Amino acid sequence: MAVYTEVSDTDLGSFLADYGLGKLLAYKGIAEGVENSNFLLHVEAGFFILTLYEKRVSAADLPFFLALMEHLAARGLACPQPVKTKNGAMLGMLAGRPAAIVTFLEGVSSRRPTNAQCAALGAALGQLHRAGADFDSTRPNALSLAAWSHLFDLAKDRADEVKAGLSSFIADELAFLEKTWPQDLPRGVIHADLFPDNVLFLGGEVSGLIDFYFACTDFLAYDLAVCLNAWCFEPDFSFNVTKGMALIEAYQGVRKLTREEIEALPVLARGAALRFTLTRLVDWLNVPPGALVKPKDPLEYVKRLRFHQRSNSARDLGLML
Repeated sequence: MAVYTEVSDTDLGSFLADYGLGKLLAYKGIAEGVENSNFLLHVEAGFFILTLYEKRVSAADLPFFLALMEHLAARGLACPQPVKTKNGAMLGMLAGRPAAIVTFLEGVSSRRPTNAQCAALGAALGQLHRAGADFDSTRPNALSLAAWSHLFDLAKDRADEVKAGLSSFIADELAFLEKTWPQDLPRGVIHADLFPDNVLFLGGEVSGLIDFYFACTDFLAYDLAVCLNAWCFEPDFSFNVTKGMALIEAYQGVRKLTREEIEALPVLARGAALRFTLTRLVDWLNVPPGALVKPKDPLEYVKRLRFHQRSNSARDLGLML
């Protein structure tokens, strides 16, 4: 979450007139993340989140994201529900951007996930995959293997400004993954960006999964690999196998991994690490002027990737066979 586009109170008041939420009492920008402009709204009906979609989010994909959240919430998953206008629309225009309002979820994200929180996240991820199994729409993963070479093209000429040798390091890893990427694993709806700041906790339980704007149809185990990267490394970038074990065991308590998924997990983890290395690198080199956001360090994911390059099996990630 971030703020790239400012919204005047006059424009916001006009936008809210289409909703049955009452008068605007207060609003403020949320200066976190890197993708969209987000605001916390306080209206007579309560608190809500307003999102203006920009940057990588295509307007054509927004009906998919909003319908997915509605679908998952209807099946008991704790996630934001889109708020409809008086005419039943979930999407509008504000300050020249597509915009939507979703429900506000109580809870606090964890900056240093515990073993118990990793387990709770694993179970919630399994529930997400099961709840999405009968979702009718599909959306290709626009940031999977086919996109990584294009992202690299955007950054390779300046990558060594971030760290000497980074360009050749990424080129070698990309060549490896293009040869070894799995072809036939169980697929379905995935979140694809379930970092700790996108998971809310109350009393040790997951109270909400948020920010579904990278959701897509891809390998289910790739979603697990994203989470292992995001949740199970310590501040010194050592992998905490106990956290990995907690996350995977809890996930398998809801949805059992196939043998093929288990064998592919180390490669999927490498791919997830490269994906975030590349998107962070592009953001690092191209921060919009005046954005109220600090780009995330791509080298944090280079360090994760180096760990995965030394990994030989899913055991190294915490999967107990």
